Amino acid sequence: MIAQQSIQAIFLDIGGVLLTNGWDQQARQRGSQQFGLDFNVLNERHHRIFDTYESGKMTLDEYLTRIVFYEPRDFSRETFTQFILDQSEPHTAMIDLFRRLKKQYGLKLFAVNNEGRELNAYRIEHFGLKELFDAFMSSCYVHVRKPDPEIFRIALDISQIDPAQVIYFDDRQMFVEVAQSVGIQAFQHLDYESTCQKLATLGFSITED
Repeated sequence: MIAQQSIQAIFLDIGGVLLTNGWDQQARQRGSQQFGLDFNVLNERHHRIFDTYESGKMTLDEYLTRIVFYEPRDFSRETFTQFILDQSEPHTAMIDLFRRLKKQYGLKLFAVNNEGRELNAYRIEHFGLKELFDAFMSSCYVHVRKPDPEIFRIALDISQIDPAQVIYFDDRQMFVEVAQSVGIQAFQHLDYESTCQKLATLGFSITED
């Protein structure tokens, strides 16, 4: 078992752990149906440029021009943007879990997530994540996205914490493996119960407020 006193920080993904994914395939399918778009065309265009948007090298407006508004539409950019924002929902129990964990054990929390700037900013503000995290190593800010291991090295440099003193949770196993490759003790998040169990095995038992 890892001694809890050796752990100084938790790195966390956001989409799939604390919130629903911001603009995943299911959301794009819903958007295509809602606005009468050809999903296959939208999805192909999305995959060609989304890495650029998530890496902070393209604005949301530029992204939408490429995937939707490259031809006239009978709906506005504002309406479509609001639809994208509305797809985000909180996993309230997970947010509360890490809030209590941080308070009880005095840990630092850092977000390591892939997200475009505008969507990331909305989710941070709308769900009160500034009160949870000490810093955001988001792809749109550091201009590197998972699965590039460099995003974890940047997070370690900025936090100034040894990788052996960090634990990381992500819902995607590949990203867990990438974090492990730079020495971080990383685990896949499947659901609230199993993540609580994993934390308990690491010496972190959560008490009620």
